[in-house]
Amino acid sequence: MAEVPNLEVPVLGPCRFDSPMLEGGPWPTMDEPRRVLLHSSIEENLATGRPLEELPAFEGAGPRGRLYFDPAATRAGIVTCGGLCPGLNDVIRGLVMVLWYRYGVRHIEGYRFGYEGLNPAIGHEPMALNPEVVGFIHEQGGTLLGSSRGPQDPDVVVDFLRSRGVNVLFAIGGDGTLRGAADITAVARHRGLELAVIGVPKTIDNDIPYVEQSFGFDTAVTRAVESVRTVHIEALGARGGVGLVKLMGRHSGFIAAYATLASNHANYALIPEVDFPLEGENGLLEHVRRRVLKRGHAVIVAAEGAGQRYVPAEGTDRSGNPLLGDIGTFLRDRIQAYLREKEVAHTVRYIDPSYLIRGVPATAFDSVYCFRLAALAVHAAMAGRTGMVVGRWRGRYVHIPIERAASGRQQVDPHGDFWLSVLEATGQPRWAVSSAAGSG
Repeated sequence: MAEVPNLEVPVLGPCRFDSPMLEGGPWPTMDEPRRVLLHSSIEENLATGRPLEELPAFEGAGPRGRLYFDPAATRAGIVTCGGLCPGLNDVIRGLVMVLWYRYGVRHIEGYRFGYEGLNPAIGHEPMALNPEVVGFIHEQGGTLLGSSRGPQDPDVVVDFLRSRGVNVLFAIGGDGTLRGAADITAVARHRGLELAVIGVPKTIDNDIPYVEQSFGFDTAVTRAVESVRTVHIEALGARGGVGLVKLMGRHSGFIAAYATLASNHANYALIPEVDFPLEGENGLLEHVRRRVLKRGHAVIVAAEGAGQRYVPAEGTDRSGNPLLGDIGTFLRDRIQAYLREKEVAHTVRYIDPSYLIRGVPATAFDSVYCFRLAALAVHAAMAGRTGMVVGRWRGRYVHIPIERAASGRQQVDPHGDFWLSVLEATGQPRWAVSSAAGSG
């Protein structure tokens, strides 16, 4: 019998107030008992051994007719953490607009530079937010509030929020941010405080489990494709041209794989989930040599976390993530040296567009997605949900327990049909699965 994860979302208590959205008649989906199945196939659901009414499922997201918090007395805070990602400003704007206009919440503040802004000892003053302040920020990249990495003491954070009368906190960030939000939730619940903590999952790498796509991913792939096309043109324009692009993806190769498929120019996609040999008859270097001699050029797309056994690094960053070696410059230098040794005329062009992508405004698709996530986060908070994130699963918007969203990493399945499509598009060998694959 398959293990069934706990997908129940904590609720602060019974809802006591009518929603302002009831004016003019109830919204059609209000309080509809919707559940979205965790598993999509009959076989996976049968494997749980549970009857139909007990199959693992997420709570559907959306507005509720009854609220836990009185909108007139609600005080909300917003924080953005971790690395930059397209769409952060869109989420901030969406939260403020829905709080202000849909629920009439008039006290909204933003905390500067990540969780640092929730530690008064550091001294970042909160920023008052309203529709005028956030009106056009979605047209800009980055985050109005600033960001940082690293945790803060959750007891200090809860004390700070309590001192300011804040009863709703929206945390926008990746796995480290969500773990911090889970700690804040736990402290508040231990103290019996009425604090709703809602996460909006942010990861440009698309690696948060139980979230089928994270905001900013569409923008990242769109911009990454431009780099792949550019390096392809450079490779075509040189004798023995080799184009190499390093893209984001510490542990999950979604951006590299999607950019490879979307551009149709890459001959090799290297991702963390699949190991690749460097030397030997079946190694990458020899494959590139044969490709250059036969076709005159080659294009390689590498995720930043690919091939880390060749570039070991030590230590961690402020969020506790292992530091990575630079696979991009390593491959550039090794390919040049190998082709020189084999007396193959060559020109290697290397591009790392990562920081050109992270700070750009969101695409139209991502902008819409960000607003919907923001609106649903507000609906969940006002209805007294806490310790959860909003996300999309099986094409539906759902509430996900924050522990589930921070429980691992979503990764490319090296045995799935998506990776098969990448192999078919590139024609590269079916190299071995990495030992790190499948950890999410």
